[in-house]
Amino acid sequence: MKKLNRLANLFLWSFRMVLRSTVAGSRSLWRGIRRIPYLLSVPPRLLWRGVVAVAKSIGRSPRATYESLRSGRDWLLAKIEYLNAESKRWATLFAIARSPYKLLLQLGFTPQMAATFLFAGTAVGGGVVVNETVFAERSFTRGDSGIYNAPSDIPAFWEEKYNTLRLDLGATSVGLVEITDVSLNSYTGSALPSGQTNVIHIGGMPAVTDPAFTETFLEVGTLEADRWRCETLTITNSQVNKLIVKSMASDGMSVAPVAGTPRDRGINGGNRADDMRTQSGYYDMLKISPATSGQNGFIDHLIVSNIYSRGGGCLIDRVKAGTMIISYGVIGGDSSLATKAFTIETSVIYKSFENDGNVEVVMAVPPIVDMTQ
Repeated sequence: MKKLNRLANLFLWSFRMVLRSTVAGSRSLWRGIRRIPYLLSVPPRLLWRGVVAVAKSIGRSPRATYESLRSGRDWLLAKIEYLNAESKRWATLFAIARSPYKLLLQLGFTPQMAATFLFAGTAVGGGVVVNETVFAERSFTRGDSGIYNAPSDIPAFWEEKYNTLRLDLGATSVGLVEITDVSLNSYTGSALPSGQTNVIHIGGMPAVTDPAFTETFLEVGTLEADRWRCETLTITNSQVNKLIVKSMASDGMSVAPVAGTPRDRGINGGNRADDMRTQSGYYDMLKISPATSGQNGFIDHLIVSNIYSRGGGCLIDRVKAGTMIISYGVIGGDSSLATKAFTIETSVIYKSFENDGNVEVVMAVPPIVDMTQ
């Protein structure tokens, strides 16, 4: 009988230790668990008697059992309320940290300038130490807007209100120009420059009589226009040895290039200019063209990838290319297949043409990106 009573007390003690562990911590829980091997060594008949004894003990003292359960419940709820409160505090902190950026955007600063003001300074001992990059020259590599005379990384012209990324090409060839992850005229407060209708203009310039300007072409070894989101895309007045158009989705499509004999080409130049790369910029417009009368521009490999634009068309005009790849774009915005959002005109001459996986899809105008949210 004494052994049975001892076993019942052991069961009851272990059960209470598990309940109290929710309040007292993991040490009491471990002390209760260490008794488990001893319980398993007890013969099944005595073990069952112990279980029955524990049940009877709980029945005889329901208040003590309830108090133990309530303590565990209150501890758990207190932890949940604490975590909820902490979550709200962190959310408030992040909102406060974002407020200066939103304010600068609402004052008319471009996203690049807003980021420069905020992240170029470091608070020290109640004062502000301004990083050298605030006063550093503007740079194509860092994604600053301006007019760049390739292959210079420093803009020939820049001012606060000018938010176009313009690359002027001349007699010096460039091995690689790569522009990726860019938003054009698609954020709050952006607008096309006066007199412009295209958010992207890649290629040469037409002849003009007054003032006199002789027609120019952009000569490239390979041109890749990859993953563009445009309201319209027009390719015109170009000569391409190998034209590849694949996996394009457009709100109406008219693809009508003409077969011919354009030569294959690659751009050399010996000790030519350094490669030019930039990414993650916000601009009103992107323009890559030879801007000097009668002087073509030269790029061996031009990559313009992952572009999000609205409020104007995308234009590839007066390009002489060894290979032109137009792929994975989403073109359209008037929700009508009758009007052709994606057009390759008959003035485009090719020697080899691959046309694969292109579909027509009705779509609306791409939404504007609210940078103040």
